[in-house]
Amino acid sequence: MSSPRTVAVEDLGAWLLKGNADHVDLRGRFSVEPHVERWCVQPSYRLGLMRAGQPVLFWGSGSRRRDIAYGIWGAGRLTGPARRDGDGWEVPLDLTIAPPDAWIPRSVIRSHGVLADLEVLRQPQGSNPSFVTAREYAVITSLLA
Repeated sequence: MSSPRTVAVEDLGAWLLKGNADHVDLRGRFSVEPHVERWCVQPSYRLGLMRAGQPVLFWGSGSRRRDIAYGIWGAGRLTGPARRDGDGWEVPLDLTIAPPDAWIPRSVIRSHGVLADLEVLRQPQGSNPSFVTAREYAVITSLLA
């Protein structure tokens, strides 16, 4: 098992926030309201690196038993730094979940030479936020276009 890499803001392409579709009906939620204004994150040194304007990607995850294309579902930007929300933490966002036919499935990401080593694939049980390098983000941006 590989160890988590230390994140440096100089190599930041985007933050990647995850949601587990096995625990919550994300597909139903986003079909009604695709705009996301905040998301829960876990305390770590990474929260201190998060700033308004930085790109954010949304990763839909869960088991592979459902008819859902797990992978990158949306993109946007942070609108501010991480902040406490009661007992937890959240980040303010301007993020839109794309229609399901525009999602980038995990299978496409795994088969791409640059993206096959995404942190979310190496550390799927890692906490929010995950990290996407500048090089990886350039490829993802081209796939989203």
